[in-house]
Amino acid sequence: MVWIKRFFWGVLLLAALLAAALAVYAARALPALDGELKLSALAAPVSVARDGADVTHIKAQSPRDAWLALGYVHAQERGWQLEFNRRVMHGELSEVLGEATLDTDKLMRTLGIMDAAARQWQVLPADGKAALQAYSDGINAFYAGSAQALSPEFHILGVKPGGQSGQPWTPQDSVGWSLMMALDLGGNWGNEFARLSAARVLTTEQLWQLFTPYPGEAPASRTDFSKLYAGLGVYKTVPDAIKTGAAGAGLEMAEARFDAENQQGMRGLMAQDINGWATDIGNVEGKGSNNWVLPGSRTRSGKPLLANDPHLGLSAPAIWYFAHLQAPAGKAADGSRLPGMDVIGATLPGLPFVVLGRTDKVAWGFTNTGPDVQDLYLEQINPANPQQYRVPGPAGQPHWAEFKTRRETIAVKGKPDVNLTVRVSRHGPVLSDVQKAHGEVLDTGKYVLALRWSALETDNLTVVAGVRGNQAQSVDDLLAAYASYHSPMQNLVMADVAGKVAYKAVGKVPLRQPDNDIRGIAPSPGWEAKYDWAGWLPYAQTPQADAMAIGKKGWFANANQSVTPPGYDFFMGQDWVVPYRFDRIEKLLAETPRHDLASMQKIQGDPLSSATLALLPLLQKTASQHVLAPQAQAVLAGFDGRMRADSAAPLIFSAWVDELTRGVIGGKLGEERFKAMYGKRHFRSAIEEIVQRNDGFWCGAAGCAAQSSAALDRTLTRLQASHGQVPALWKWGDVHYALSAHRPFGSVPVLARAFDVRVPTDGDSFTINVGQYWPNDLLTPFANRHAASLRAVYDLADLENSQFIYQTGQSGLVFSSRYRDMRQTWAAVGYRPLQMKPAAFAHQLTLAP
Repeated sequence: MVWIKRFFWGVLLLAALLAAALAVYAARALPALDGELKLSALAAPVSVARDGADVTHIKAQSPRDAWLALGYVHAQERGWQLEFNRRVMHGELSEVLGEATLDTDKLMRTLGIMDAAARQWQVLPADGKAALQAYSDGINAFYAGSAQALSPEFHILGVKPGGQSGQPWTPQDSVGWSLMMALDLGGNWGNEFARLSAARVLTTEQLWQLFTPYPGEAPASRTDFSKLYAGLGVYKTVPDAIKTGAAGAGLEMAEARFDAENQQGMRGLMAQDINGWATDIGNVEGKGSNNWVLPGSRTRSGKPLLANDPHLGLSAPAIWYFAHLQAPAGKAADGSRLPGMDVIGATLPGLPFVVLGRTDKVAWGFTNTGPDVQDLYLEQINPANPQQYRVPGPAGQPHWAEFKTRRETIAVKGKPDVNLTVRVSRHGPVLSDVQKAHGEVLDTGKYVLALRWSALETDNLTVVAGVRGNQAQSVDDLLAAYASYHSPMQNLVMADVAGKVAYKAVGKVPLRQPDNDIRGIAPSPGWEAKYDWAGWLPYAQTPQADAMAIGKKGWFANANQSVTPPGYDFFMGQDWVVPYRFDRIEKLLAETPRHDLASMQKIQGDPLSSATLALLPLLQKTASQHVLAPQAQAVLAGFDGRMRADSAAPLIFSAWVDELTRGVIGGKLGEERFKAMYGKRHFRSAIEEIVQRNDGFWCGAAGCAAQSSAALDRTLTRLQASHGQVPALWKWGDVHYALSAHRPFGSVPVLARAFDVRVPTDGDSFTINVGQYWPNDLLTPFANRHAASLRAVYDLADLENSQFIYQTGQSGLVFSSRYRDMRQTWAAVGYRPLQMKPAAFAHQLTLAP
């Protein structure tokens, strides 16, 4: 008994010591928010104050010191986020995470993100270089001299900031991070490849039924893709890697998938999360935002109002960090003048400027334009020399050129290094060498797929536009600053205190030649010169609306719908977002003669799904023999299409439309091809049109009503198993919670509980208060993964009335009280003040040279 007692007390003592050590470590890892810290790289003291809304106010005596201090603060608060993002774009994740992230590293190396960043850095003007260099110096100064302990991610994974290079951040990394944002928002190569894949089992007419044209438009291309690709012999022949199925095969496929999911369990979750992101970057569907601006004639104050809520993938910590940068004019290293700035809003850790926000005179907001700035090219391999590919030349014999190549070495934790040979054609990098899905469809001994992407061009000066936009004092200043913006193209709405409003699509869009009959919709034969790009759409001719046009209508709004006006001379693409959100915003703006901040915020929180209303009548009249069907139909009887978290009807509807899509479309594409396309691509427009015409090809001989009944049977069986026997007690918010996942610990269940941020939310992929879910996700198919990454409203009558919110908190340190303190307010569509001159500060820190 004596020894048992000693052991017991020993365990208690050890636990107490560990708890004490953890408490001491946690205290050391938290950033200093008050007092004074030495930062020798500064030219003069800088004030860093946090207000009651937890916005960080940086007041410096020169622009260089302001940018440097922002880099230091980002390293204080978001050190791991910077390190993880650096490793993503460098293709260095596998060095610390092992083989699970090798596919992502290969893709980043093949795209050549950092090679492009190095080229673009070389051509930046002095003000751009000054900002990026100072910001980088600030990050590196933090790691060189701060007493703050590294955040737990570094210790758990055994990582040092900067990895093998030893340099935590460089100016080129900031350029690279702007390219990563363009990669996330500005691509459609996934849609192009999906069309090529589907054209193997569908006629071209059926292909356009699956990938529906934008409402009111004809298909962008008249090319018979099925005939073209079959004639070229592009597909893998033996064995057929992706099998087709009969019309009813989707029913069995949907019923069988649960067994496969249960067998998989938790294996490969990290690969699913990280590499899943990588496979999604060529798909723009669901990646969008809302913004609108009203002139003073439509507001209570007589001055403009502006609202913006960019929709991005949710993460913990959030993608944004709110800050106020204030500094008088200064000089760059070459002696040129650097204008002063007084700007507040959302910064991106990795970049030295406010991306979305306001100065003391003008406010602005972005939505993703989504033009076609990526083209895939089929490069034909020389049968006599696989190192060569076919290029344009005189008629007759094919002409061949050598691929450019470079060697990449990828370090893999616990494994030998992986050597990768990157091939580059005249169009760009060969993606099919590293995209497994391409090798499952293409005969890569005969053809490979190369990518041309606008953002990789050397003249990409996007970061310069960001720096100069922070100095704007009017709408005209913003229009001039963003003339140098390149990628990804954005819909910029603006308003200033003088009452001027405007809209402009800013960024570069390639022009295609008149005889280009494919128009970038699907992969084009790379050896035909007519498919090459023919220059760029001039900035003066991108879509726009001036104050007169906006005043005549009463507002300008965008929700990623087509921005090309009738009769527009240039083709910009066809993969626009179906205008459900846009139409709803327009309706709500029109219903109120004069708006104020409260009415703007109410619109941002609107949970009505017009897409749900389009299919709801079919569900409400669907017959089912399931024992829960009467109760479920009673719940649906009063459903008005508002996707509220505390309601059961949105859950029943969402599960049913998922099952219907699997049965109808999955049955024709086959399991593997459907699995490769579905999830982040929802096919909702295709389903709406198929059931409207009761299409026998897609639904089978029994018709779409039979498919709907079978889908409802599966839905109720599925929800009964997971939610119980009483449909009225089911809640959408139980499964449709906003999941701000940590990378990489969101993939490790024991750590995800601490590092992820969750909160139940309204909405779906089609509501203004958007909540996009990925129904192909094995464990959380209805989790809200892509939503309003921030909400902001700006009152030009008094810009100090402006407000903001986002879904986590300013701190990136998991044990900080500021890590998740905004989530409940964000979910309830509440706000915090966004003020340059708050009444008081909660914390005040001085950075002294």
